[in-house]
Amino acid sequence: VQLVESGGGLVQPGGSATLSCVISGAFIRLNSMGWYRQSPGKRRELVADLTGGGRTRYTDAVKGRFSISRDNSKNTMYLQMNDLKPEDTAVYYCNADLTIDAGFEIEYDFWGQGTQVTVSS
Repeated sequence: VQLVESGGGLVQPGGSATLSCVISGAFIRLNSMGWYRQSPGKRRELVADLTGGGRTRYTDAVKGRFSISRDNSKNTMYLQMNDLKPEDTAVYYCNADLTIDAGFEIEYDFWGQGTQVTVSS
């Protein structure tokens, strides 16, 4: 299983960007997916996540500005980011909690390689 993010880059303050995360490979069940971010000198933090049942949650700093969604037919998760601020600058990571077949069912956390988002004028 691999997770591949795309969509990062340089964005002006107040601008928008959309991150995508594609899951490739075989798995039995998608339990939850989420976006995390990490700025230099800071811990990786949860930005938003989406359970298998469709429940979402957001960190307070992005509520009302970011939106997480998923296209099950494409095994793809999105993060729509609006009204971006310089403090949103970070490497954004995709995470998926999957149940896979390892000869038996096991739940495992998978991570993408990260995509840089820089908000600056």
